[in-house]
Amino acid sequence: MAQDSEKADLLRNEREGVYWQPFTANRLLRANMEPRTLVSAKGAYYTTSEGNKVFDTLSGLWCTPLGHAHPRIVEAVRKQAETLDFAPCFQLTHPGAISLAERIADLAPQGMNHVFFANSGSEAVDTALKVALGYHRIKGAGNRFRMIGRERGYHGVGFGGMSVGGIVSNRKMFAAGMMPGVDHLRHTYEPRHMAFTRGQPTWGTHRAEDLVRLVALHDASTIAAVIVEPVQGSTGVIVPPVGYLQRLREICTANGILLIFDEVITGFGRMGENFGAQRFGVTPDIITFAKAVTNGIVPMGGVIVTDEIYNTFMTGPENAIEFCHGYTYSGHPMAAAVGHVVLDVMREEGLVARVRELEPVLEDAVHSLKDLDVIADIRNIGLTAGIDFKPVEGKPGARGLALFEAGLRNGLLLRCTGDTVSFGPPFISTAQELRDMVSTLRKLITQVG
Repeated sequence: MAQDSEKADLLRNEREGVYWQPFTANRLLRANMEPRTLVSAKGAYYTTSEGNKVFDTLSGLWCTPLGHAHPRIVEAVRKQAETLDFAPCFQLTHPGAISLAERIADLAPQGMNHVFFANSGSEAVDTALKVALGYHRIKGAGNRFRMIGRERGYHGVGFGGMSVGGIVSNRKMFAAGMMPGVDHLRHTYEPRHMAFTRGQPTWGTHRAEDLVRLVALHDASTIAAVIVEPVQGSTGVIVPPVGYLQRLREICTANGILLIFDEVITGFGRMGENFGAQRFGVTPDIITFAKAVTNGIVPMGGVIVTDEIYNTFMTGPENAIEFCHGYTYSGHPMAAAVGHVVLDVMREEGLVARVRELEPVLEDAVHSLKDLDVIADIRNIGLTAGIDFKPVEGKPGARGLALFEAGLRNGLLLRCTGDTVSFGPPFISTAQELRDMVSTLRKLITQVG
């Protein structure tokens, strides 16, 4: 009886909006009370309040590559809570943060040996922007204040991240709070030239020359940094053209501009390498990370910087704080403990290499849907894929929403943004699970129409 009462309270509270849900059409949710409460998770599957088992097609929100309830992570959380549940890292530290920073630096591209911890991707991005501004100021170039982002880029929801981000719906309500002096590169996605590409498209490298235009417009002496995602994830898996990132690196280097890779999604194996920087053979000056570093269990994010940047900050009076920035939970002991186990499991189970093995399986599976008339484009790289659906006339996003709800009833937790479905399944998935995922999706597309 108590359980029924608890369930009734949950439904009533959801209807009344007691919990104001993030990135959610809350009124639509309350008007359409389809079962969508997750109550448990194990391995690559969630279980809904109705008892339906659904395959986690996006690793939570790109953040649980080891799946759910991994026994070693569960034990690490318990043990750390009993040992050191919190420790301030302002003027103090603890062994977990020190050793995790070292391990992350060891995974990063050569010459990137310094890690600053935050608690999320949004905080990591704002930290990176501050590092870039501080670096130039210390170098005597405080006039370098401009930031260059990219159209369709997603860099979190802090005011800095929204400012350099290029997703209009995330920006328009908060325009009055945007950072000044921000400009954007054109995005690289042109379906008429690259639709249904497997891996990196060969068209679009020239879009990097847009940075030359912005340098000429603003003058390089005013530009602090360029920030891009190696693969644009939240906008629907936009894969960089061959040579594009290399050309951005060349232009930044030639003009004294820092290059920031936002690797919140691509970091820690998603591209079949430790970081996207290594997959694409380009070393930035700053990398942001979050999500997979703790398998989504305890929030953690951070930035990795080059020796040059770190050493530049280590100047001035020895008793002075070199970088006036940080968070109460930076380097949190619980997050650090989980981070160590995540890296242990990835190494011992060879999960980064496994991504490379699963990449062609996912690629072949998703591209097998090309024959369906309602599909406008399919693209993939690493263990990621994006599918664009042709919108229902006069009802953009309706097809995506219908697929999402049909998925919940038929064993798939889909990530639909408008009429785009993004995939980033757990690294622990089997090849058959990926094939079954796409086979089920084909049936759903046929049902939804």
